[in-house]
Formats: sequence, structure tokens, C-alpha cells
Amino acid sequence: MNSNTLSTVGQPLPRGTGVATQAEQDAVAPGDIAVGVVIGRASEYFDFFVYGIASVLVFPAIFFPHLERLEGTLWSFALLALAFVVRPIGTLLGMALQRRFDRGVKLTVALFLLGISTCVIAVLPGYNAWGPAAILALALARIGQGLALGGSWDGLPSLLAINAPEGKRGWYAMLGQLGAPTGFLIAASLFAYLWGSLNAIDFLSWGWRFPFFAAFALNVVALFARLRLVMTHEYEKNLEAHELDPCDTAQLFREQGYNIFIGAFAALASYALFHLVTVFPLSWLILHSEQSVGQFLTVQIIGALLAGLAMPISGLVADRIGRRSTLGTLAIAIGIFSLFTPLLLDSGSMGQNIFILVGFVLLGLSYGQAAGAVTSNFLPHFRYTGAALTNDLAWLFGAAFAPLVALALSIQFGLWAVTAYLLSGAVVTLLALRTNRMLKMKDRD
Repeated sequence: MNSNTLSTVGQPLPRGTGVATQAEQDAVAPGDIAVGVVIGRASEYFDFFVYGIASVLVFPAIFFPHLERLEGTLWSFALLALAFVVRPIGTLLGMALQRRFDRGVKLTVALFLLGISTCVIAVLPGYNAWGPAAILALALARIGQGLALGGSWDGLPSLLAINAPEGKRGWYAMLGQLGAPTGFLIAASLFAYLWGSLNAIDFLSWGWRFPFFAAFALNVVALFARLRLVMTHEYEKNLEAHELDPCDTAQLFREQGYNIFIGAFAALASYALFHLVTVFPLSWLILHSEQSVGQFLTVQIIGALLAGLAMPISGLVADRIGRRSTLGTLAIAIGIFSLFTPLLLDSGSMGQNIFILVGFVLLGLSYGQAAGAVTSNFLPHFRYTGAALTNDLAWLFGAAFAPLVALALSIQFGLWAVTAYLLSGAVVTLLALRTNRMLKMKDRD
């Protein structure tokens, strides 16, 4: 075994005579943890984007054919948000299951709930067959997905942050975030192929269902892979050594609840941008642009590739100037970018493509450092639950309602409303980072 393997407290072990100690046997390399994080996040993002893209291309016609296209899309976005609303509840229910049984039982329950919910969506009849019951069933399935994704928190991102080598925290934090562009790339490519290969009748009849079956299969494989990783002796020892187990939620909010909200708001600009370059532009295109859906999805696929290339750069930059400084700098960049939103989206295909490509680059740079930037603020025994709830609230505050709000406001007040929405996210990020810095300085005093 490499003598530089990290111990369970994140420090290099002394060089020995070649005989592995018990601590060496129980150590887990950061690269191994990163594999588990990437597997879990890529499947989660793929499922997420399959539903998001379907909310624009499919659901208005299948579940809201009795409404105008705009109204149907807004209702589809409202259902999209449901998963993020209930996700913290899923996290708390999952923590309760873990305390009562173990981590494996929790992940298994999450696996079955996610699989059932996704399969229900894949086979669900539309409004013309079931009427309002079809909308209710879709909403319940979406709630099931949100509860399952909250309950599937495995603690690997926190373990990765703890075990990352000194001076490489930004790089290892970025690895788990690579699941976002990967998931979008696969989902958008699949929908682009089906959209271009099938006529409208076949696509809306059965073609759109295939990505949901693919999401189900991918989530089954990914969750079993994660289950196999976190249930090994080495992972259990590391998770226990760092107190990465559920804590009393009431005590967490009493003693360090402010860190949950600081962490959620510190990444708000990144999470707001997340939906405003992926799902929202597609809805704007269908309603207001002459550019074809297939062509636009192709541009977004290229954007996802650029985001994936930008993320390693974010890791290198963060390790040089600090993760929080990187988030703050990119929040300013996102704020500046927001000022050009109306000009770009309202200036034809060229401007829309520039908006997408530049937006994805900024997303890759900022979102690469958005996860767990202030997780170290939590006391060790609060870190597992605190990191999970911080992640849930970041999604809820930043991304859950972004497509719905952006589309509704842009129709009512024009695209400058989107600028205001994105700019507000950048301002909140800067205020949260400033607050975090002031609290740390106060603690030192």
C-alpha cells in the first residue's frame, strides 16, 4: 500500500517497513470516495434533467392539453419544483431510518421508492385518458422522487472533503460536481436523438417514455454501486471515525442552524444559474424563438461539454485562492452576465447560443465549488446531517422555482426580470460569504 495513504483523520501516515497497520487497512483513498460520489451524482442529475427537459417538451402536451402552451409549461414547472420542496423531508425520514436500522436499509428503501416513482412516470397515461387523475399521479410520482433523492444521502461528499489532501480540497470538491454536466449531456443527447428521429405523434405517444426507463435502470445500477461502497468495512470505519452519522435535528438547528442557511445561500448564484441555462431557455425557445428544438439541444450539449471542461479549472483556481473566494468572484461574474440576458436571449439564434455557451462555462466554474463550501463550519457530529440539509435547501432556494419564476416574470415584465432574478442570487451569495467570514473572525476573537 502507498505509504502516503490518508489515515482516518485525514493526515498522511508515517512511512513504515512495508507492513500494513490496522489504520492503513481502514484508510480510504480520496480517489475511491470520489468514484462513489460521481456515480451517485451522475445518476441523480440524469434523472433530474430527464424530468426537466420533459417538463418543456412533453408534459404541457400530455398532461395539460386543455391549457395554452404557456400555462401548461408553468404548471409543469410547478410540478418540477415539488421534488425540491419535499427533499428535506426525505432527508429527515432517511436519517430516521438510518438511526432505526442502518445506512444500507435507508439506501435500499430510497432505491425502491425512486425506481417505483420513475417507472410510474414512464407508464403514466395522459390527461386525455385519465383526466385530472393523471396530473395528480404525476405530482405524487414527483413527490416520491424528491423524497427518495433526499433519503439517498450517503455522506460520501462530506467524507471526500475530510479526506482530501491538504491543498487539494477544491479539486476533490469539483469531482462530485462533474455529475451535473454528465447527467445533462446524456439526457439532452437522448432527447435530441428521439426528437430528431421520431415524428411528433410517436414522440408524444411513446418516445418520451424511453428516457424515464433509462433513468430507472441507471439509478438502480448507481444506487447498488453506492450501497456496495458505503457498506464496506473501510467506509464504515471512516464514517464512524468522523462522526458522519445522523444527529438530533432539533439540536442541530438550535446550535448551528445558521450554518445551514449560510451554506445554502453561499451557493445561491450557482444554483439559480443552473436552471436558467438548462431548462428555462428551452421553454423560452419554444414559446418565442424560431430556432429548432434539435438545434438548440445540440448547442446545450456543447455547453455541457464546456461546463465539464471548466470544472477542473475551478478546482485548480479554488486550490490557489480558496473555495469561498472562488465562489465570490464567480458570483460577481454571474451578476455581470445577468445584465446581458435580455440582449442575448432576445437577439435571435446567435445571441441565444452565446447565452447558453457562456452561461454553461460560468456554471461549470461556479457549480464546481458550490457543494459543501462551508461544511467545515459544522461541529463533527453535526456535519453529516448539516451537509445534507444544506444541500437540500440550496436546491430549494436556488433552483427549485427558477424556471417557473423566470418564465412567469419574463412573460409579465420582460427578460429584465430574469436579470433581476439572477442578479439577486449573486447578491445573496456575496452577502452569505461575507456573513460567514465575519462569523469566523468573531470566533477567532
